[in-house]
Amino acid sequence: MTDVKHHLTDELLMAYAAGTLAEAFNLVVATHITLCDECRARLGAFEAVGGALLEDADEVEVSADMEAIFAKIAATNSEIQVTPASTGVFPSALQDYVGGDLDAFKWRPVGMGVKQAILKTSKTASVRLLRIPAGAAMPDHGHNGTELTLVLKGAFKDEHDRFARGDIEIATEADHHTPIAEAGEDCICLSATDAPLKFRGLLPRIAQRFARI
Repeated sequence: MTDVKHHLTDELLMAYAAGTLAEAFNLVVATHITLCDECRARLGAFEAVGGALLEDADEVEVSADMEAIFAKIAATNSEIQVTPASTGVFPSALQDYVGGDLDAFKWRPVGMGVKQAILKTSKTASVRLLRIPAGAAMPDHGHNGTELTLVLKGAFKDEHDRFARGDIEIATEADHHTPIAEAGEDCICLSATDAPLKFRGLLPRIAQRFARI
């Protein structure tokens, strides 16, 4: 199993267990869990506590609107199952969602040698695959919201730490960084955001409109 050093927060795991995350974040969390024994165990504990609380709660009537919401949550979570990691670059949860591995996509250049493939999810957040050439840097940027970045292959470093396969970096509005792929192999990441990034450079800001980052 992958030696994961950077994990999900309790808040994200509880939101995933409750079905309240955006579909894009659901996908990143589910993919991370297939690679991380620790987070998978913590998720199981949260689900067990939630189940016990529901069993002890009094029955109440719910409106038709609430029933529709619960049905939508159940459908979303059923699409993203936590399954064992695969032998490919993509863990099984991601392979099942996209219907393939690296060769299933048309990678589109976004500048500085970086390529991306945007995945189809709900409009509340976006998720994409990023291929960063070995030794290359992403433009320095900040965040207008939350960004979850999961490493699937290779590794990158930024001002905060080093992130390798299975590691997840959680960036918020307080963070500004410049991720740089390590030499030796390209870095493949799965990244979800709920707001546009904040770039300092003019060229990245121009490209942002077309890359939908």
